[in-house]
Amino acid sequence: MKRYLTFLWDCFRLSFVGDWRYHAWMTALTLVALGGVYAYCHQFVHGLAVSGMTDQVSWGMYIANFTYLVGLAAAAAMLVIPVYVYRNLHLHDVVIFGELLAVSVIVMCLLFVMVDLGRPDRFHHLLLRFNFPISMLTWDVIALNGYLLLNLHICGYLIYCAYCGREPSKKFYIPFVFIAIAWAISIHTVTAFLYVGLGGRPFWNSAIIAPRFLASAFAAGPAFIILTLQIVRHFTSHKVSNDALFTLRRIVQVALIINLFLLLCELFTEFYADTHHIASAQYLFLGLHGYNALVPWIWTAIAMNVAATTLFMLPLSRALKTLNIACVLAIVGIWIEKGMGLIVPAFIPSPLGEIVEYSPTLHETMICLGIWAFGLLVYTILVRVSVPVLAGQVTYAHHWSRPRQEPAAPVAAPVPENT
Repeated sequence: MKRYLTFLWDCFRLSFVGDWRYHAWMTALTLVALGGVYAYCHQFVHGLAVSGMTDQVSWGMYIANFTYLVGLAAAAAMLVIPVYVYRNLHLHDVVIFGELLAVSVIVMCLLFVMVDLGRPDRFHHLLLRFNFPISMLTWDVIALNGYLLLNLHICGYLIYCAYCGREPSKKFYIPFVFIAIAWAISIHTVTAFLYVGLGGRPFWNSAIIAPRFLASAFAAGPAFIILTLQIVRHFTSHKVSNDALFTLRRIVQVALIINLFLLLCELFTEFYADTHHIASAQYLFLGLHGYNALVPWIWTAIAMNVAATTLFMLPLSRALKTLNIACVLAIVGIWIEKGMGLIVPAFIPSPLGEIVEYSPTLHETMICLGIWAFGLLVYTILVRVSVPVLAGQVTYAHHWSRPRQEPAAPVAAPVPENT
């Protein structure tokens, strides 16, 4: 217990150590997160009336970000599978960053669910009234919290073993790694089933939603990790090889192609049959009865995804600058398509034929930015702590071998050889 408490203290101490750029970044994130706390306090007092959500459009930016981030968390499996299943040595030293990302992102997901609750003080009603196994919401709660615990155990155990200077025992983490692989796929599949199971919303009532979720997740997640690894390589002593980046590049390339193909299949299904269920898709892509708030956004997202896919297909993307541009395009494009482009149109028109457009308010935007800032703050701290521990720069042995402050010895006193 003493050793573990020392480990926690050293991790806490490391989170405050860095140059001016690190402190500026952490200060900026803290200020944005505090702005989100202020906006949420206002929402907590006055209710969801301060948001742009209505009786007709009851899910907005909160659930849109939640859906996107669930996919970002599941993307950690795209690092784990090549390393532990196919023995890919290029990704072995960077797989921990994908798992740390999963921990941070799941925390953000839970925060987005909390701020979407009109009465968070009654959250215990969800726990007391578990309609297991019928309720998809119950399955989603189990999936998210289970995935968080799995990644916390894997990351915490590996980092603690590195801190203690001992080889991790495979029986304490390898079984959990393979469980986490299946769990990563399940969290996004269950989230998709939340929407697919709502038969009154034809826009979601498609079996292709879950595969689209996974394809977009396996594109945006590794793209985000590519950017993260380059930042780690630039600002720390941790070695990240180009082979690791190009392995992730191939994963994003295939996932983007599949994502675009599934999108084309969905468009063909919606528009070729030309049934009365086409209204939501028509509102999203073409506008409906003069309402077209999301049309420029979705076409911008499609253009970004096409551009990103094209860049990933070209040998030009082997240059890191081009690769970074392609990753940013993929991340932003999928966020628009999978967030607002998936959630909001399903509510328009309402089952009564009403067309009420949704636009987020300033409070919603501040809360979303605050949660994103808090998630990035957590991820930055986790990476800041993990890099020196995994590199052997901070260990339990070094902690206790530091010389204590002793009184100055006389000049003539002999100096021991082992000092």
